[in-house]
Amino acid sequence: MNVLSPKTAALAACDTPAPLICFSHLRWDFVLQRPQHLMRRFARHRPVWFWEEAIPTDHHLPYLEFHAFAGTTVQAIRPRVPIRFAPAEAALALSRRLDQLLLITGIHAPVLWFYTPQMWPLARHITASAIVYDCMDELSSFRFAPPDLRQNEAALLAAADVVFTGGYSLYEAKRDQHANIHPFPSSVDTPHFATARAGLTDPADQATIPQPRLGYYGVIDERLDLGLLRDMAAARPDWQIVMIGPVAKLDPADLPHAPNIHWLGQKTYEELPAYLSGWDLALMPFAINEATRHISPTKTLEYLAGGRQVVSTPVRDVVRHYSDLDALKIAGTTPAFIAACAELLARRGASATWLPQVDRMLSSVSWDANFRQMNDLLAAAALAHAIEEAPAAHDGV
Repeated sequence: MNVLSPKTAALAACDTPAPLICFSHLRWDFVLQRPQHLMRRFARHRPVWFWEEAIPTDHHLPYLEFHAFAGTTVQAIRPRVPIRFAPAEAALALSRRLDQLLLITGIHAPVLWFYTPQMWPLARHITASAIVYDCMDELSSFRFAPPDLRQNEAALLAAADVVFTGGYSLYEAKRDQHANIHPFPSSVDTPHFATARAGLTDPADQATIPQPRLGYYGVIDERLDLGLLRDMAAARPDWQIVMIGPVAKLDPADLPHAPNIHWLGQKTYEELPAYLSGWDLALMPFAINEATRHISPTKTLEYLAGGRQVVSTPVRDVVRHYSDLDALKIAGTTPAFIAACAELLARRGASATWLPQVDRMLSSVSWDANFRQMNDLLAAAALAHAIEEAPAAHDGV
């Protein structure tokens, strides 16, 4: 009888979505960002496992922690590796724990989805239905980047079936490094943040702060221009600057402190609209440096969805996509940034003049749309991968 051709067999193999293992340098319950938005959506159609960075342990053996979170079927996997292990021993332990995960779950030929090239070595031996590199940031430009990150990224790019980038600047920097690469700027959950327009109850730790309030939320790290915040607070003591988010890779002592700068710490994704609702203006005070050269800040769309005008430093992708919006001003110096804030504060009660333009723009972007396009590209990549790996057709009896 005739056996299936490689293409037919590949089509049959791709009919059911394969389980997906996502390798991330960000923890599932740290800050809700691109990985969580996308993996929640993938988990509606296939099993998803979220493999996080290893955590040292005093235990004498390596092991896996399984963490479930409300509202999603995604399972977070937290490897624990004895603190006494040398780097090579730890790497081998992680690779074997990954094998253990596949064994106990019965996963066969999963999609391997990477947010960090540093996890490619531990998974490179796994037979995959497709390999995805979703390069959301240029991690090699971040503070304390591992010295072998570029080498691992080159190896991952060589193995990947499809590559996504977190913005157009990053796409332009990487487009010659892979034949199947696509830009996907991070998107927005508009209904979630649009609740801020209704005037939500002020959170207790913000309610006592006078107005006008100029706010920022996000990770507080080397990408922020702390000098700009310090100088703006000094120049305009009547403005209250609200800073929300976890501090990472910075000494808290280096943060600028003044009576009108308020560091409120990390908040949950669910809490953000309430804080945003109490702001008169939203800020994106990013430093212009190697760490921000290719960023495409998700908060741009979130602030606008919340009905807040925005002042940003000249981040390339912000200039590219949003400089024509009346609700957003871009300023490259401290005096210009302060002037832009003053201009937008002066018209904050006239949203009818700029909000319709914002809403037209928001109507064309969503995480659901990003997911659908990425899922289609993943399906095509998995099919191509299966055809390439399929054995040659032959006739038999």
